[in-house]
Amino acid sequence: MAAAQGQFSDHPAHSEGPEGVPPAFALAVDALRTARVRPEVEAEPTRPPQRLAPYAYALEAAVVEGEEDLADGRLVLLHDPAGHDAWQGTFRLVTLVRAELEPEMAADPLLPEVCWSWLTGALEARGLAYGEPSGTVTRAGSHYFGGLAERRPATQIEIRASWTPREGRGGAPDAAGHLAAWCDLLCQIAGLPPSVPGPLDGGAGSQSAGVVSLPQRRGPQHP
Repeated sequence: MAAAQGQFSDHPAHSEGPEGVPPAFALAVDALRTARVRPEVEAEPTRPPQRLAPYAYALEAAVVEGEEDLADGRLVLLHDPAGHDAWQGTFRLVTLVRAELEPEMAADPLLPEVCWSWLTGALEARGLAYGEPSGTVTRAGSHYFGGLAERRPATQIEIRASWTPREGRGGAPDAAGHLAAWCDLLCQIAGLPPSVPGPLDGGAGSQSAGVVSLPQRRGPQHP
């Protein structure tokens, strides 16, 4: 399995060096840097947002099959040592996940609810404690005309979400566990089977992540 490789100093959101960051944030970032992710997932550090919190670290990842990206996304770890009322904690995870679906799959009216349940179910399947979840699921369709008329209609699904990971030893959350759950979400939206037993394997109508597994779909197409 591949590791989410990168140096702690890659794209820091705070002007201080690694020796100046809070120990809890240093522990969480180190866990993200050394975490082992599913072999279908290619992950690497990327520049984090600069104004959401005093400290931030970000990863971008894609589910790759051959030379095709089936899904891609970004995971950002935010930290404010003073705490944040909206977070109800000192850490926050923020994500964007997206994939392209076949039109017949995208026609399911329950698709947004299913996709949101994949996120919460991925966290619960790995036994992760979290709070204050919020987000949106957006479904957008594209039809092509003129010189692009030969392209098939396409539908993109996009999940934007954030949640507060519960802090553990040393004041740091289980960052590696949350990254693993996020990779499970990324793979599920890409149409791959879950890697762990539990809520992700639920049947149709379940309130957990595995309400239904969508069949294989095309990856995001970039101009």
